[in-house]
Amino acid sequence: RLGGNGNEDLLTFASTNFDVKYYRCEWEVNPAIRYITGKVTIYFTITKATNNIVLDLLNPLVVDSVKQRNNVLTKTQTPTTVSIDFTSTLNVGVLDSVSIFYKGIPPNTGFGSFATETHANVPVMWSLSEPYGSRDWWPCKNGLDDKPDSIDIIITNPVAYKGASNGMLQSETLIAGGTKRVSHWKHRYPIATYLVCFAVTNYSVFNETIALGTTNLPFQTYCYPESLASFQAGTPNLTYAMQLFHNKFGDYPFIKEKYGHIQFNWGGGMEHQTASFMNNVSENLSSHELAHQWFGDKITCGSWEDIWLNEGFATHATRLYRETKYAVNTSSLLNERRNEMNFVTSAPDGSVWVDDTTSVNRIFSSRLTYYKGSYLIMMLRWILGDNTFFTAIKNYQKDPALAYGFATTNDLKRHLEQASGKNLTKFFNDWYKGQGYPSYRVSWNMVGNSSVNIKMDQTTSHSSVSFFELPVALKFKNSSQEQTIIVDNKSNGENFLKSISFVPDTVLVDPGYWLITRNNTALKLPAVTFPANTIKVGANPFKDKFTIQLYNITSTPTLTAILYNALGQRVATKNIVLLNGEAIVDMSTSNLAGGQYVLKIMGGNIKYVKKMIK
Repeated sequence: RLGGNGNEDLLTFASTNFDVKYYRCEWEVNPAIRYITGKVTIYFTITKATNNIVLDLLNPLVVDSVKQRNNVLTKTQTPTTVSIDFTSTLNVGVLDSVSIFYKGIPPNTGFGSFATETHANVPVMWSLSEPYGSRDWWPCKNGLDDKPDSIDIIITNPVAYKGASNGMLQSETLIAGGTKRVSHWKHRYPIATYLVCFAVTNYSVFNETIALGTTNLPFQTYCYPESLASFQAGTPNLTYAMQLFHNKFGDYPFIKEKYGHIQFNWGGGMEHQTASFMNNVSENLSSHELAHQWFGDKITCGSWEDIWLNEGFATHATRLYRETKYAVNTSSLLNERRNEMNFVTSAPDGSVWVDDTTSVNRIFSSRLTYYKGSYLIMMLRWILGDNTFFTAIKNYQKDPALAYGFATTNDLKRHLEQASGKNLTKFFNDWYKGQGYPSYRVSWNMVGNSSVNIKMDQTTSHSSVSFFELPVALKFKNSSQEQTIIVDNKSNGENFLKSISFVPDTVLVDPGYWLITRNNTALKLPAVTFPANTIKVGANPFKDKFTIQLYNITSTPTLTAILYNALGQRVATKNIVLLNGEAIVDMSTSNLAGGQYVLKIMGGNIKYVKKMIK
């Protein structure tokens, strides 16, 4: 069906005539048995007058009954839904609720939406619903178009185990003669359905705090007893990441509650809101899942087409964490960048935009969604500069139309453009929707003793993009000196003339690995020399500026360039200091009207006159 944002999410069939406000989820489970008994109460408002709503639920789970204020309603199950009929029409804006009673053996889709395994021979059960698995184990709206304002989760399990979930633990009580434990969790922030979670086993629990300004944020860990020491040892790294992201992205989104780690067996992590499920607490995994609290949880992609807004940012946040914490180890970090860039370019095609949202493997492509998405952010930082980029990200996070809701790539683009004043349409067309990458052939030669001429030729790996416009860093070097020159390359075969303070013998293309490129080459051409007192001026006619090139000036260390209008009035002056008898300077003319002008360059025995036209 078409979801609320007009994006096709084929694995949700819930009706769009109601808006969920609150879920109260009551689940009874035993981690040794793959089975769930549940009661889910949904509070909602009607958006279109109706006597029927439809929820997502896979039919291996059997709905015993549906009640509205203790009145049993008619319900119909299909293979993928439960349809609920009301006894009268519900009008627009009316707040109402229903309770769905169900039970059964959940199917297992995606990455393992409902799992029962063991650790150290002890049973463990957990959920992992991303992208479409919530409907595998509880009735809900399974799309990316509706967040409840809050949830309560009540888990009943054998007394030997503890239940963990989103938000804050309200109580733990014993029932059934002390044979069962009931834990009540409350979360009072909007939450996407796939981020609702629970896990049950014989957890060890420890509580710490992380200082965020004047707030001491509770940090709570539920881990296996055999992993207690390793999880405790990982806390300092998590603290560093939390404080870094809090400063870079804006306040931790759930600062009125907590952040938590909950251990599970899966080979990675899952960013359940306020309660990341963790296989371990390595620096990379901890920082990645933590970053999702901003990118994916507070602001959730509005379609799985835009999953890079979650995963690309979380992957890049790990790079930010490592490069902030370990900046002294430059060569190692550059190798990491190079390896990531080589992975992204290991195939000639593939877009960050997900072109098949029915394929879990395509949605979560490591090369495209995670690392190309991360490198798209890397390039935006390079183009905009970190101050502008992170200002835009904070504005994006604070946007009341997006915060605790859903966003698309265009929403992010808008904030980047507003903060920078740049038009990024071509960049996103090329790098988000487009496929492939550029390869550069840089031809260069010395012009005189202190200038270098650079020609930028580019081929692309995929026909979807004919030319990538990028600012490219070129490091010129010899055995004792180096200088980096940035050329803003906007067309194939473009030439640049730049000043340089020494004679190089080598050029490195993008030495900091800021750009997605591959197979770059540099070709040194014969140097160009000039006779004494050579002066070149262009372009003519000119627009906003023209360039003055001076070579082998032998009679004076300084010159003055003066531009006169047709009336003989001085309209622009440029004092030029020569280095080794050479200089390349631009004369700005943006404030001048169109017409005829005269340029005079004077100093020593130099008297140069040229007619100019704007």
